[in-house]
Amino acid sequence: MVDICTTYLGLPLAHPLIPGASPLVNNLDTVRLLEDAGAAAIVMPSLFEEQVRDDSSTDELLRASFEESFAEARNYLPRRQEYVVSADAYLAHLRRIKDAVGIPVIASLNGAGVGSWVTNAALMESAGADALELNIYYLPGGPWDSGADVERRVLELVREIRSQISIPLAVKLPPYFSSFCHLAAEIATLGADGVVLFNRPYQPDIDIEDLEVVPQVELSDSRELGLRLRWLAILREHLPIDLAVSGGVHRVEDAIKALMAGASVVQIVSAILGHGPEYLQGLRRELADWIERHGYRSLGELTGSMRLGSCPNPEAFGRSHYVRTLQIWRS
Repeated sequence: MVDICTTYLGLPLAHPLIPGASPLVNNLDTVRLLEDAGAAAIVMPSLFEEQVRDDSSTDELLRASFEESFAEARNYLPRRQEYVVSADAYLAHLRRIKDAVGIPVIASLNGAGVGSWVTNAALMESAGADALELNIYYLPGGPWDSGADVERRVLELVREIRSQISIPLAVKLPPYFSSFCHLAAEIATLGADGVVLFNRPYQPDIDIEDLEVVPQVELSDSRELGLRLRWLAILREHLPIDLAVSGGVHRVEDAIKALMAGASVVQIVSAILGHGPEYLQGLRRELADWIERHGYRSLGELTGSMRLGSCPNPEAFGRSHYVRTLQIWRS
């Protein structure tokens, strides 16, 4: 069989398919099933900044973010008791997972800014994490935050986390930055080993009968992959760091596209939630079969083969393709 081994964040992997952060990993039996199904690594769900602050600072943080909002809106803010996972419980679960499986385990922190909570990165390393995924999501709440301010906040957080740990670091970002490639390059300069494209902030909905803002949780589908392919192809051309795709990979064809565009690994969540851990086995087999059938000698020959500088029509990743697409639609 063709060689589909790869490395991600310096970690040797049997193949590039890994379960991304999801509630599946909260159950140790399911973690074992994922390994049995051939998962190359495990990404734990995030420990959130809000979960590791004390009661008073959590309330102050959340309410300060909405201090300009009217009273009813502030009632929608989460209370401390809604954060059911403590830092100690997270670290204990990380240790249990490390004892239970033989594949790399990537811990995850989710936050918006520098604070005392970042010391948990070092605690995760001490608990045995093979790498850390820093999931950054900050929503500017008003006109006083400029784009430069937001990027500075991101970079300060990356710098602080990098100083806390010696294990590999990947930074997971949303796509909503004015110059994403520049920001990713700055993140690489600070010592990050990889970038994950992208996190999926869940959008609110409005219950028009009960007049409530309600969460709207939807699984991804393959239509979300296009945005990720564009930025994988662009970043792979310019940055010497690992790239992971998260969101939009459901079929083997999706995984192949992401790898061709430049992904080092493919994170899969929604498809596993929908079909079960055993779905990974089929994807791995189909990936190896496709690569061999198309004459590639290894995964390395495939990876990045359609990045910006290698594809026959690089303009397809830019503005000219936008114009052409509109013309085709009109015709």
